[in-house]
Amino acid sequence: MRGREISEIRQIPSYMRRLVRRNEVGLIGLAVVAGGAAGLLVAALLGGANFLHDLFFGHKHLSSLTSLDWPGSALIPLAGGLVLGVSGIFVKKWMPHRPVDPIEANALQGGRMSLGDSAVIGAQTVISSGFGASVGLEAAYTQMGSGFASWLGAQFRLRRSDMRTLVACGSAGAIGAAFGAPLTGAFYAFELILGTYTPFGLAPVGAAAICGVLVSRQFGTSGDYPALVLNAVLSQTEMWLLLLLGVICAIFGIGMMRAVTFVESICRRSPLPVALQPALGGAIVGLLALVTPHVLASGHAALFELFGPNAQPAEMIAIVLLSKALASVVSIGSGFRGGLFFSSLFIGGMIGRIYFFGLEYIDPSLPPDVLVCTLVGMAALAVAIIGAPLTMSFLALETTGDFPLSIVMLGVASIVSIIVRRAFGYSFATWRMHLRGESIRSAQDVGWIRDLTVGRLMRTDFPKAPYDMTIARFMEAFPARSTNQWVVVTGPSGAYAGMAFVPDVHLAGAHADGGATGLGKLARLADTFLLPQMNVKLAVQIFEQSENEALAVVDNENDRYVLGLLTEAHVLRRYTDELDKARRELSGEYWTSES
Repeated sequence: MRGREISEIRQIPSYMRRLVRRNEVGLIGLAVVAGGAAGLLVAALLGGANFLHDLFFGHKHLSSLTSLDWPGSALIPLAGGLVLGVSGIFVKKWMPHRPVDPIEANALQGGRMSLGDSAVIGAQTVISSGFGASVGLEAAYTQMGSGFASWLGAQFRLRRSDMRTLVACGSAGAIGAAFGAPLTGAFYAFELILGTYTPFGLAPVGAAAICGVLVSRQFGTSGDYPALVLNAVLSQTEMWLLLLLGVICAIFGIGMMRAVTFVESICRRSPLPVALQPALGGAIVGLLALVTPHVLASGHAALFELFGPNAQPAEMIAIVLLSKALASVVSIGSGFRGGLFFSSLFIGGMIGRIYFFGLEYIDPSLPPDVLVCTLVGMAALAVAIIGAPLTMSFLALETTGDFPLSIVMLGVASIVSIIVRRAFGYSFATWRMHLRGESIRSAQDVGWIRDLTVGRLMRTDFPKAPYDMTIARFMEAFPARSTNQWVVVTGPSGAYAGMAFVPDVHLAGAHADGGATGLGKLARLADTFLLPQMNVKLAVQIFEQSENEALAVVDNENDRYVLGLLTEAHVLRRYTDELDKARRELSGEYWTSES
């Protein structure tokens, strides 16, 4: 009896895996767990950052300070940079590979992430923000939420598409918990982590976002936004003015993204050791904090002050705007961990305020309501940098409850998205991937294209013949009606020398003295071949350019040792099959076929 009980216990994991893989409800159950866990992780990360703020600065909300309590506090970001840089030396020895974020994981890795790597990134982000670096925690929230979701999915051996959905659920729960806004969390997952909206993904992603919000409310860590009374009944002139504000924010956002790259390039060329570069960035942030402590951390409390009755004058807001933008750029560029999500909201809000003051100076009756300008500026800059127009529109709706304003936000966000896409082409996350050599522009799944390589598709039992073989001998070895219509021609050392088309060789052999001619004279495409590491998409392009039905696969461009043969028909068939598989997974058709 005891052995039977042990056997049954061992069978429970496999039974649960089958339940989740065969039933859509099982995936929703995992999404609920992932969303709830993301809410817990958000509470833990935020609590850790607030603890460090209170420990080092004596205040949990740094950006609400009007001045530092003690001038020596300006050295705390420098100390944080030292801690991060020195600890980074040991982290690289333990974790030599580069960690993968949720967008890259879903685009290239099929949703596979390392929970250990995510924990390291989360800890580094808490240290960065806790010591006052001008970064937000939202990147850590999504990294930890998606990292746990990926680990959970790996335990249940989920399909590639289900794993990607569960990773998106982790981010949905994290962002929903951070802002107390389930729609914002859900559409953040759709726009940034999945790269597309699918009806199949609505139930698990929505459930995860709601669970994340519920958990965050239990811990009191959800976004506590002030109640706003807005004059959102806008005239046509005011609408055009708000669209112009969106254009300004788009240009400013592109400038910030390029500025981060500029700072990173300076750090790479600098003789300063990599471990000390965050300390230099922290020193600059500390100096800026002497001007205004609003530059410290992400800026939550300072953002809320923009909506209060005692908002600062235009001159001071302009100083804070430039200081905060510089602090954020230097913090990220010098090596601090974190993101620009909340920083972009804060900076965008200040741009909106200054824009209002500028219009008011021209004509007091010209500008829209000051709070409307502030909110539109927030959303517009966040769309420019983060790249999620629907997410920011829903954030405005959920934080203000003003539906007409959300429609305005959607229009402005759409304009900003188009401008950034046409003028720049990337969001901040995909821009940094582009600088690392990746060609992805969103989280849409292109990893299967890279996995489907020529080396996996080629035939290794291919027909071949030496280039000095006579046509007569070739005709004996390969009859006209042979199943092998293409033969690889090799040189004296086995190197690739071209392709021979069997019917053409037989046609040449039919002429007088044709049989004595060497095969090498009839070989074609001597400089056209495939490499085993090429993906299927590149192989299709080479087939189109060569206008040939079959190509040889060689080891490298120098030795050209022949490894196999690949036909265009086989490539197109496999490519089409994989595209259809991706389409069915995206639409959730396999759930219907299995039910």
